[in-house]
Amino acid sequence: MNVTTLMPERVIFGKNIPAPINALLQEAAGSTGNFAHAEQLLLRAQRQAPEQLPVYTALYKLYFYNGYTDKAEEVVFQSLHKAAKQGGFHYDWATVQAGADWGEPDSAGRAYLYSLKALAFVRLRQNDYGSAQAILASLQRLDPADVVGANVIRDLAASLAEEQA
Repeated sequence: MNVTTLMPERVIFGKNIPAPINALLQEAAGSTGNFAHAEQLLLRAQRQAPEQLPVYTALYKLYFYNGYTDKAEEVVFQSLHKAAKQGGFHYDWATVQAGADWGEPDSAGRAYLYSLKALAFVRLRQNDYGSAQAILASLQRLDPADVVGANVIRDLAASLAEEQA
């Protein structure tokens, strides 16, 4: 009798991710205690599948949560560019018009919104409150229903502004 043990995915990164890339993402998710190993896995996934937006999300989160805000910001910009290109809309969040497929969870539009939210968070961490507020204003315009949960970052920004006053 041949028994196969299926290991459940640690994280659901999205649909239509090639199995080898998903395997790298899963291994990285299980290696968060070893930053260098997780980073290597994600960079390999990025090289092998440069159009897979979930790879960028995983990579900028790894950098951000480990205190590498400059690297996180760089990857967020890469994600924004890729998502805009894939979604067929302009990259510049200040000028992009609502109307992309923001509602579909695995869409380039949704990845773009999540990346904007991440950029606002990065900017708050970098003490760039004005830029964070401008990004949050664009998010409010593009996502008035707040499907990506930017209200959490807005609340944090308001709290930080109160502390500064």
